[in-house]
Amino acid sequence: MFYKKELDALKRAGRYRKREVVQKSLKDFASNDYLGLAHHKELHTLTCNLLQKNDVHATKASMLVNGYHQIHKDFEDALCEANGFEAGIVLGSGFNANIALIESLVRKGDRLFMDELYHASGVLASQLHNIDVTFFKHNDMHELRELLKSSGAKRNIIAVEGIYSMDGDLCSREVFTIADTFEAILIVDEAHSSGVLGKRLMGVYEHYGIDIKANHIKMGTLGKAYGSFGAFILASEHIALYLLNRAKPIIYATSLSLYDTLLAHQSLNYILSHAQQLKEEVQKRQEIISKELGISVEGLIVPVEIGDNKKVIEIKDKLQELGYAVGGIRQPTVQSAIIRLIARLGQSSEDLRELCRELKKVL
Repeated sequence: MFYKKELDALKRAGRYRKREVVQKSLKDFASNDYLGLAHHKELHTLTCNLLQKNDVHATKASMLVNGYHQIHKDFEDALCEANGFEAGIVLGSGFNANIALIESLVRKGDRLFMDELYHASGVLASQLHNIDVTFFKHNDMHELRELLKSSGAKRNIIAVEGIYSMDGDLCSREVFTIADTFEAILIVDEAHSSGVLGKRLMGVYEHYGIDIKANHIKMGTLGKAYGSFGAFILASEHIALYLLNRAKPIIYATSLSLYDTLLAHQSLNYILSHAQQLKEEVQKRQEIISKELGISVEGLIVPVEIGDNKKVIEIKDKLQELGYAVGGIRQPTVQSAIIRLIARLGQSSEDLRELCRELKKVL
């Protein structure tokens, strides 16, 4: 029992975690499948038919050693066209994408400025090897501007999220202006905003109407709104070529599976061709959240403050007994425990309304 004391301490603090097999009977308001595309059988069937026509079904190698297929290139090109970037790279996960970006871009003499609520993958990457990192207060653009003014770094890199995964709020539009003013490289993790925000649901760059520049980088996941698995990085041709030569999760990992790439490409096509309909469904759910819970959200993440690790699990379990799956998020993932409700399109708006009413009763 090598770690018994540590596990016991986690249990006493109400921070002990375990896996639970998905219960199909529950109405799912816990998953990050924002648009419900993980249940879209037509996309799955279309993907299987396309893959069946291919001479291989697995990538077989890393992207730089015979593992880069036309399927990858076609999807990267489609992402670039949809988002206005010069170059794209698909890879294994959003976690790996953050490791790739931060570990490779921040060199000796550079300085990284990271929002204090940035995803754990980015925080981990900033601690890998002597990276000069400063965390600024969440969405505090005044502090960020002052930090950049006093920075004597060779290169400055800023890292923010489009929609923050736990609080559900947006990055400030001002961060784009600040990055351009100080000629800083800007990484925007759009894991939770790509497929949710913008006229065509392409994310926060589109939502704010940002003109893409050479210092801009967009990272997004395929395992959330796109209903697949993997991630992408969009950037200038120059930065993409640099990543291909220095980013370890790109160089040394087997390239993204052909099925996941094809499925994500079909999802992209679906999102673009049904953008108005999907956007109306998103807005409908935001209105329900506002009316029933009094919470205003700009995406589909609904954080309900609880503040107690044990209490949040009791509420989660009670809602599960009533037939609903929600997230019970505890420290250290968040500073204070929350019920994290995802108002995903995979469940009906009436189901969402009923969940909100049941949640109010439980609270």
